Amino acid sequence: MSLFVCVGLLQVGGTAEAAGSATLRLGVNDELTEIEAISVDNTYYVPLRELTQALSLSLTGQKEGFQVKSQGRSILLLNDHERALLHDGSEVKLHTFLRGGMLMAPLKLTTYLGLQISYQSGNYLLRVRDASAKLDDAAFVAQYKEKLKPKVIAVPPVSPASPANPPKTSGKPGMTVYLTFDDGPTASTSKLLDVLADYKVKATFFMIGPNMNTYPTQVKRLAEEGHSLALHGMTHRKEKFYASPSAALSEMDRNQAIVKKITGKTTTLIRPPYGSKPYFTKAFRDKVLGQGYQLWDWNVDSEDWRYKEDSNRIYTSVMNQVNKLKKSKTNPVILMHDQKATLKVLPRILESLQKEGYQFSVITQDTRPLNFWKDVR
Repeated sequence: MSLFVCVGLLQVGGTAEAAGSATLRLGVNDELTEIEAISVDNTYYVPLRELTQALSLSLTGQKEGFQVKSQGRSILLLNDHERALLHDGSEVKLHTFLRGGMLMAPLKLTTYLGLQISYQSGNYLLRVRDASAKLDDAAFVAQYKEKLKPKVIAVPPVSPASPANPPKTSGKPGMTVYLTFDDGPTASTSKLLDVLADYKVKATFFMIGPNMNTYPTQVKRLAEEGHSLALHGMTHRKEKFYASPSAALSEMDRNQAIVKKITGKTTTLIRPPYGSKPYFTKAFRDKVLGQGYQLWDWNVDSEDWRYKEDSNRIYTSVMNQVNKLKKSKTNPVILMHDQKATLKVLPRILESLQKEGYQFSVITQDTRPLNFWKDVR
């Protein structure tokens, strides 16, 4: 029997244990996607945002939760992570959870939108399709047979009291530095990366879309050398980015598309122009973060944007702020800019922090967001 709803799916590769669980790449219509479905408590879950994008479904963040729409049908996943409301007003049990900053939802939610799910454990097939699909399951398996075999990853156990959302971490308390660079890439990025490589330091780069199009080689190098890719919008102009919540989301989505075009990767990390206060209000956050993005500001401002060539003032500003955070065991998130002037002071800052025992890390989707609004979605 090839057609199953996702409840009660047999796990591929044997019974899952706490240490690991099978994943399957999800087929969507006639394509095998890069979306990984994980089996938890005999149910396959997928990242909601990636699923809706692959199926061209509408996903909107609302006060009560996340709403998914398709051809006159809808399902609202409620914030309690246990229930959902259908378009006819009825309520169903539907467990969701956060994993790595992404909302994971059971694939079975697509059946409420009129879609079909196919599952064949022997062929490692997990597929969702609508009327546009041309391949039957046998043809799909034949076409992607070599790519369907699953892998095993670590998946924490799920329980009603503790859903599978491992806590976001922020590194060793007080002694882990997150170095971030805004406004790049630029003509100076190559030299900046050389300095970081010399000190074996990885950083997080909040990049502007048009600059990435101008310096795609530097973006590729960032990704290849293990730095973290992050979004800073398209225009860096207040009157455009903050024109409306929809305008802000559009800039980040377009920024994301450029990252994916150049590197093949995506990111959830965003930093609005000029930081999130005062302009990135709740309406903006609900709109943008409701689409799965994570908001980042900083707690150490290098003021390299202000002092430019005055390396001594930049150095003193950074070290004074870092030392204050050390007393409260708070990890520094340092704001710097991808510019020529910053190159002069960066080696001195890196040397001092390393001598004091600090470790450097990149921001990922698993790092607990730090922002001026204390919004950790």
